[in-house]
Amino acid sequence: ANTRPRHIQESDMSTGTNAKSTASDQGFFAQYGGKYVAEVLRRPLDELEAAFREAMEDKAFLDELDIIRRDYIGRETPLYFAPTATRLLGGAQIYIKLEGLANTGAHKINNAIGQCLLAKRMGKKRIIAETGAGQHGLATAAACAKLGLDCTIYMGEVDVRRQQPNVAAMELYGAKVQAVTSGSRTLKDAVNEAMRDWAAHPDSTHYVLGSALGPAPFPDIVREFQSVIGREVKKQCAERGIKIGAMVACVGGGSNSIGFFEPFINEQEPRLIGAEAGGIGPGVGENASRMTGEAARDGIMQGYKSRFLLDEDGQALPTRSISAGLDYCGIGPQLAALGRSGRVEFTSILDKDALEAVSFFAKNEGILFALESAHAGAAAMKIAKEIPSDQAVIINMSGRGDKDVFITSPVFRPAEWLDFLHAEIERLEGGKDIHDAKSMQK
Repeated sequence: ANTRPRHIQESDMSTGTNAKSTASDQGFFAQYGGKYVAEVLRRPLDELEAAFREAMEDKAFLDELDIIRRDYIGRETPLYFAPTATRLLGGAQIYIKLEGLANTGAHKINNAIGQCLLAKRMGKKRIIAETGAGQHGLATAAACAKLGLDCTIYMGEVDVRRQQPNVAAMELYGAKVQAVTSGSRTLKDAVNEAMRDWAAHPDSTHYVLGSALGPAPFPDIVREFQSVIGREVKKQCAERGIKIGAMVACVGGGSNSIGFFEPFINEQEPRLIGAEAGGIGPGVGENASRMTGEAARDGIMQGYKSRFLLDEDGQALPTRSISAGLDYCGIGPQLAALGRSGRVEFTSILDKDALEAVSFFAKNEGILFALESAHAGAAAMKIAKEIPSDQAVIINMSGRGDKDVFITSPVFRPAEWLDFLHAEIERLEGGKDIHDAKSMQK
């Protein structure tokens, strides 16, 4: 479990002389991680781990992945200097890693393509995935369409309603979107349903878990496929002589943040800052703050040990966030360990501050952050003055805000949005456009 793939040996991961592998130690990161699953899932997990390690040593697989990254995802993504934000905020230079320019609009495609390519190598014909905000489901559906794989996406009923643009896009890619009506009907419940499906069909099906959590080896797999973000940042900064003071990423489960932070984890600098969902306040059920929240505790859930929002009986507490991708009750085990060690700092960002960040970067830089990514933007706005002006704060813009129009428009322009919805209902009830659309499909 300590063996690193040949293309990311310890000497490649850090400029320091005492760099250590960021891989898990037999599935654990300090006290967090593990493989707490029913016996029926142990064999597919062991097979997945063996296949992953083999693929990471296979030049043909890695070359194919690099070509897809370049020609399909659109890597490398730009590292953008934000001059107006820098001037207005004062202090550090503000840079933005534009993962929102990747195909499908977010960082999620990095992991989805990697895992789907791995599944195809393993002979799997069917892919399942969970999704919250919809970006992982969208990326997985696109990857399956490209690679010729059957795709089913589990999505909480609450998220289906608030993320309709992404649901429509998933279906256009040919995926079946299965609304989950149990529990809180959000991401946690979508994960549960996907795990049940995988347990019932392990021979034909691969579960593309979307974040760096779950039972081992998923935290290692997702971090590896997402670490392309941080490696590009490190290279881009070296090429341009940028001294990094701090790196900031939003943290739900943790896929974008752990990939962004990965090449820097074993270095003393820069500061690594994770922005959690502060929701509407500090009370139970008002946020999704696992590393900063008062209700957080160690626990085992969905196959791994980490920090969760749990009640006294060990049951998941309700969460709240304006961003569907940050309202998960747990956090990836490696991030939990890094938070406990102090290497990653965590801060809680309120919904209103995330919305302010959306507006700030849109109006001043022409960049529309996803609500998840806007939590990182808000955290960067708070710390900019703490960093010297000859250093940079780099924000991982993990996704674009197009998907959030149904959430942000009622906030920023409520009257106009209501008029639009009424007009759309009248148009659709008229039936002509629906009839024309059905005629076109025929």
